[in-house]
Amino acid sequence: MNEKYDVIVLGTGLKECILSSLMSMEGNKVLHIDRNSYYGGDTTSITPIESLFQWFKVTADTTKFQRGRDWNVDLISKFLMANGKLVKILVDTGVTRYLEFRSVEGIYVYHSECIHKVPCNEGEALNTKLMDLFKKRRSRKLLVWAMNVDADNPSTWNHIYPSPMDIKKDTISHAFSSFNIDKDTQDFIGHAICLFQDDSYKDSIPAIEVISRIQLYSQSVCRFGKSPYLYPLYGLGELSQAFARLSAVHGGTYMLDKEIDELVMEDGQVVGVKAGNDVA
Repeated sequence: MNEKYDVIVLGTGLKECILSSLMSMEGNKVLHIDRNSYYGGDTTSITPIESLFQWFKVTADTTKFQRGRDWNVDLISKFLMANGKLVKILVDTGVTRYLEFRSVEGIYVYHSECIHKVPCNEGEALNTKLMDLFKKRRSRKLLVWAMNVDADNPSTWNHIYPSPMDIKKDTISHAFSSFNIDKDTQDFIGHAICLFQDDSYKDSIPAIEVISRIQLYSQSVCRFGKSPYLYPLYGLGELSQAFARLSAVHGGTYMLDKEIDELVMEDGQVVGVKAGNDVA
């Protein structure tokens, strides 16, 4: 550790590991330190199952879970959009060679005291009981329109948002009204497709942000067909480890289970770290 480095990164969360890998790929000498004995920080995947109970200080009979190593439990549950920014970063950096992904088989919503599969293709859309035929027709018109919207090309949207209205300023409520979209269908689009947590998006953000989410959902479905979501085979913690591996391939040095005692300061700026008798 008693060496000079261009970059020192503390913590192995996903953002830190992406930064570390990019710095290493640019030819910087990188030292990456984490006080924990595992990668991922708050986004780690805990394995074996016994470690999960130890984490939460709970005593339990884990034999009923059979092989503990078969379990990877994410501290934060999150899926990846198949055509999202993170997947593009994975592809562009080549990190995918260190990862295995599974396409999520389906997405489901609870509506009218029943569980329904969210349609991912035209056949499922025609057969779904989430909405009746007339609602399906109206929602399809809205979704087709949204998929063809280009924010920088007013001709793709100004027949719905005529001047002086602007898709970058006015809300999606106007489009819902223009296409005669009922409340249940609005909920389906806003929550099942766009993943908004409440209805405030209808009146608080520009329509283009909602449309961008619709486009991302559709583009992600087109990549694999079953659903728009991907998931690392061994949990989200694999993402941090994959970027750490990429950094190491390009010369990055990793130290886990290493507690930092203090930051070394010079002229009011951080120039290094100290851990015990070691300084970097």
